[in-house]
This record gives sequence, structure tokens and C-alpha cells, in this order.
Amino acid sequence: VQQVFKQLFYMINAVALNNLLLRKDVCSWSTGMQLRFNISQLEEWLRGKNLQQSGAAQTLEPLIQAAQLLQLKKKTAEDAEAICSLCTALTTQQIVKILNLYTPVNEFEERVTVAFIRDIQTHLQERNDPPQLLLDFKHTFPVSFPFNPSSITMDSIHLPASLNLEFLTKV
Repeated sequence: VQQVFKQLFYMINAVALNNLLLRKDVCSWSTGMQLRFNISQLEEWLRGKNLQQSGAAQTLEPLIQAAQLLQLKKKTAEDAEAICSLCTALTTQQIVKILNLYTPVNEFEERVTVAFIRDIQTHLQERNDPPQLLLDFKHTFPVSFPFNPSSITMDSIHLPASLNLEFLTKV
């Protein structure tokens, strides 16, 4: 059950983040607030179902950071440093794309300046990020089955002759 929810939450993360990276109309402060609220609801649901140890919440980390990025101030060098230290689950390319797409929804907000985006790129140039922008929503985590040892020993097993396994010998 835990592995299923981890996979499901990864897919939610990948589809939502990819939509955020491809649609200018959703890159705004209010979308960041809405995303953060919805993610907190998912996290609360996981806690309510006792699935915190499944790793499902950790798969949402890039989306959480993208939502926080949309809500942070984006003007000063200190803001750039805060963004760089906060957005560790996002690649440089994803951070820059979100900043480029950021669209103010009211008169109190301003567009992100080119100088600020260059400052972010300078801060993050030493990162060795993968070159892809979008997340692979078809990625699957490996399934693991717990090992439950049997109480039956191998030397107590009787192989019926009808199985035609004469080539097997007991050692």
C-alpha cells in the first residue's frame, strides 16, 4: 500500500510541476498559495492514514518548493540567496523557467527582472543538474517485497516423482 501511494504521489507531483513549467497563466503568487494548501491537505491525509513512512510526502518536495518559489519575494540579492538555498529539489533550469513565467495578478506585484534571474543563475551555476526541464511522469519506483523466511528447512522437503525432477539431488 505504501509503495502504491508513493508512486501515486510522485505522479501527482510530476504532472502538477510539468503543468506549472509549461503554463504561464498558473505561475503566480495565488497559485503558489493554492498549491501549498492542496499539498498540505495531501500531507494531512497521509498522516491520517498512517502513511507518513511511505515516502509519498517526499515525492512532493519539488512541487512544494515550486509553490514556495512562487510565494517568495524576488527582488534583492538576499532574496536570490534564499531561493537558491530553498529550492534544492528543483533544477536550475526549472527555477529559471518558473521565474521567467511568473505573472503578477495584481498591481502590488511586479514581474521578475532579468537581472534577478541572472543573479539566480550565477548563484546556481556550480550545480550539476540533469539537463531536462520536465519530470518524467512515467517513472516507476522499484517494487520491493519483504523477505519472510520459511520455517520449513530444505532437507525436510519431499519432491514427488510425478514432477520429473530427478536431476535435482539433495546435498
